[in-house]
Amino acid sequence: MSIKLDQVVKVFGTQRVLDDVSLTIAEGEFFVVLGPSGCGKSTLLRLISGLEPLDGGRILINGREVAASGLHLAPEQRGVGVVFQSYALWPHMTVAGNVAFPLETAGRSRSEVTRRTEECLATVELTRFADRKPADLSGGQRQRVALARCLAQGASTILMDEPLANLDPHLRGAMEEELSAFHKASAATTLFITHDQREAMALADRIAILWDGRLLQADAPEVIYRRPRNRHVAGFIGQGSIVTVRVTAAEAGTAHVRLGKAGQDVACVADTQPGTAALLLRPEDIEACGDEGAQLCGRVERSVYRGGFHEADVAVEGLDAPLMVRLAGRPAAGERIGLRLRSGWLLPA
Repeated sequence: MSIKLDQVVKVFGTQRVLDDVSLTIAEGEFFVVLGPSGCGKSTLLRLISGLEPLDGGRILINGREVAASGLHLAPEQRGVGVVFQSYALWPHMTVAGNVAFPLETAGRSRSEVTRRTEECLATVELTRFADRKPADLSGGQRQRVALARCLAQGASTILMDEPLANLDPHLRGAMEEELSAFHKASAATTLFITHDQREAMALADRIAILWDGRLLQADAPEVIYRRPRNRHVAGFIGQGSIVTVRVTAAEAGTAHVRLGKAGQDVACVADTQPGTAALLLRPEDIEACGDEGAQLCGRVERSVYRGGFHEADVAVEGLDAPLMVRLAGRPAAGERIGLRLRSGWLLPA
């Protein structure tokens, strides 16, 4: 089912936790809301699920209004399932009992409860754990029980509130693969809340960046990374440097910019005009080279070993921020390095 938020507002006291948020999540999409702590991510999920009333705007699920001025459908009337950080499993019930619970409370027949429980456990590959208690499972397995319970209750939309936050780092990668597999198997529309950009990039069909209650950008992961709309998005997603440059000419989507004492053609928005602008350079946009063929020269301020390469901050005369450069060998502090630019992105004005 699709989800549509139309100018949604939520206020706690005098603070607008969500400020005029509008977005559409397509049926079957794995949609990730990403942002720093306190930006309103979990509040957004609670509004969609019906756990909080909104203060402005409206929410539609599969084309039906579920929240608007004077309207607030209860969570059980919205057809959504929620997976919280804690998973919220009944500790005294078996895995099968937890999955069967929403079916039993809905008054389904015993045969239907048994059949549907087996189907949902098979979807998340937990059939052989049906008789265990949650305490006897790993964190990843408990998460899968929570997902199976969402499927059992007939939820075609699943909302996940930082479900990987309580897992050990080594388990997160495996669970990302499991979540992707689960999404493909269930075809459920999925809204995933996280503050971890790596998780977002690995899982999302599209990512929405939320910042201080406002939606900054909603796009495919590669668009968010390569063509961020502003400094907040550029600084929050990935690594890189943002430097002030002088655009001397622009046409056909390419701008000629002045960096320090050298000039270089870089990719940019088509309507960029000559003048001062902010240029985003990712580490892969910059190549270290010898003096011959170098477009810029700088000196290493600091370096950190990242496993397989060294990440260096290189100060270039005339630039207001150091450039982040990846080097094969360990550079010495103060070492002079030639640089050549492959590409770049001029942030929209």
